[in-house]
Amino acid sequence: MLASRSCERSERLAEARHLSERTRWAIVMAFAIAMAWVEAASVFYIRALVDRIEPYQADPLPMNGALGNVELWREAATLVMIATLGVLAGRTWRRRAGYAVLAFGAWDIFYYVFLRLISGWPRTLLDWDILFLLPLPWWGPVLAPVSIALVMILWGTLATQLGDGATDARWAWALACVGIALALALFMIDTWRALPDGRDAVLQVLPTTFNWPLFWVALLLMASPALYLALAARRCASGSLRRRA
Repeated sequence: MLASRSCERSERLAEARHLSERTRWAIVMAFAIAMAWVEAASVFYIRALVDRIEPYQADPLPMNGALGNVELWREAATLVMIATLGVLAGRTWRRRAGYAVLAFGAWDIFYYVFLRLISGWPRTLLDWDILFLLPLPWWGPVLAPVSIALVMILWGTLATQLGDGATDARWAWALACVGIALALALFMIDTWRALPDGRDAVLQVLPTTFNWPLFWVALLLMASPALYLALAARRCASGSLRRRA
């Protein structure tokens, strides 16, 4: 009997030590914001080293030899860090994915905030930027990744803060996958076209237009899971209020 009570008491203490989802959300956000400062500082060092504080200019990627390889591996390592954070923060696979997506979105937005404070760039949300290098360089106005990051923060927050009873719809994720593929195509279309001319041609690409109408369609599709969860949460809240009344 005493052993049973002791076990029950230990279980209650262990449960009390568990962080609430709001606390986990705040910790993940703090980590992502701190990581964004490190990212902004690293990019500033690299761009200062190659004299490309503003990336949209002739020879935008003068990173030959070791520097180019180091930058590629740095980007890959960043993704591993974000995924690891999600796994550590979440207690279910949906919450793990939610925290990883939340961290990515916050990291991306605050990266631009801090880069502006450090270097004065970007001057506007319509400035062109090299968003990523894997598997090809991604180009797009700053507003595009920032908009996607806001959707990521919304879904990550809903996925981690709603109860386990809230489920995602497969059709919403199917639409989101189409949106992701479409956005990736828009970001890499210019470098993809230059691919037959070789690596040097890819590195010299300077896009001149961005297909905003198609991008907003892609963004809406990507937002489908977040919109579905938001509507589901609203229905649950309305049902709870009616039952109480």
